[in-house]
Amino acid sequence: MKLAEYLLRWLGISLLTGLLAGTASAALLFSLDWATVTREHHPWLLALLPLAGFVVGWVYLRFGKTVDAGNNLLLEEIHNPKATIPLRMTPLVLFGTVMGHLFGASVGREGTALQTGASLADQLTKPLGLDPHNRRILLMAGISAGFGSVFGTPLAGAVFGLEVLSIGTLRYDALIPCFLCAAAADLVTKMWGIHHTLYRIPIVPEPNWQNLGSAVLAGIAFGLIARAFAVTTHTIGKFSKSRISYAPLRPVIGGTAVALAAWVIGTRYLGLGVPIIAEAFQTHLPPWDWGAKLVFTAVSIGWGFKGGEVTPLFFIGATAGNALSWMLPLPFPLLAGMGFAAVFAGASNTPIASTLLAMELFGTEAGLYAALACTVSYLFSGHQGIYGAQRIGHPKQP
Repeated sequence: MKLAEYLLRWLGISLLTGLLAGTASAALLFSLDWATVTREHHPWLLALLPLAGFVVGWVYLRFGKTVDAGNNLLLEEIHNPKATIPLRMTPLVLFGTVMGHLFGASVGREGTALQTGASLADQLTKPLGLDPHNRRILLMAGISAGFGSVFGTPLAGAVFGLEVLSIGTLRYDALIPCFLCAAAADLVTKMWGIHHTLYRIPIVPEPNWQNLGSAVLAGIAFGLIARAFAVTTHTIGKFSKSRISYAPLRPVIGGTAVALAAWVIGTRYLGLGVPIIAEAFQTHLPPWDWGAKLVFTAVSIGWGFKGGEVTPLFFIGATAGNALSWMLPLPFPLLAGMGFAAVFAGASNTPIASTLLAMELFGTEAGLYAALACTVSYLFSGHQGIYGAQRIGHPKQP
């Protein structure tokens, strides 16, 4: 009887959380589509990127000091519950992300989805009378709901919420809520008319020693790229904070650098870069695409723009896999899909969620190759990932 009560209770909470998180993700995706189309039709907006950065920085300084830590605040509250996450996190991160995309910053959307999903879910804590343990579970479920709905991958979203807290461990006490919330949020987002980008891997070769060995080698490369991204982003972030004490000025400098670079080499590496990700599955691309996107994103995030890292990591991984096809005997669409998931796996330290992500997006046929690339990338990426509040449950090696 207690199990039935537990299931019914979390089913109700999950439906409500999924409604909130799924609606927020739909609003985010609609807004980002509008911002991207508007920027592409009005290239002069790029010149205002430094000003947009200042506005976002000032708004956060004036109204968002308590939520400026973003995803790391969510993880810290799960590790050590203290106070309900302020509701203002949702409108602030939505505003900051849309502003970044409208004027050309190279940022993602996952950070926004996680923060809206978890912050909205946390507003249910007091009305439902949840104790600290169940509040932790609710926050994890909110993270799962945000991730699963913004990418259309509820299985990956559910496991991501369980896996992202600590390197090398999973939280099974939140298993049912995370899966229920991710599934509900994904359905709600689709009910709002959101259609996610489809990627196709037309040929997946039969596993043999050569192909599996190539997958391992690719995984090593993806892990090192993930490590380079995390280290570069954190280094720029620490440098910017040590040199510029007034927070609104940091994105001004970063925005100026990004705008000047885009003026010189073009706008290919701005925003989400979804069209370039799609191209990585269709044709051979310049082998430097992944490196350029890495720099653009590290500068944008390190100097204070809001949004997230995951979709840029998808770009970096897919184009890196595309480039590796000149050296490894695997089809370039397969390598692009492996890189798409594996660079994210290494940077976020979530190899299981990333494998499920690949299988949901590209089909189960690519699952073995994706799993090898993701787990090897996880091993070679080191312990410094994109989430500073992530703890080490079990080290990656003795």
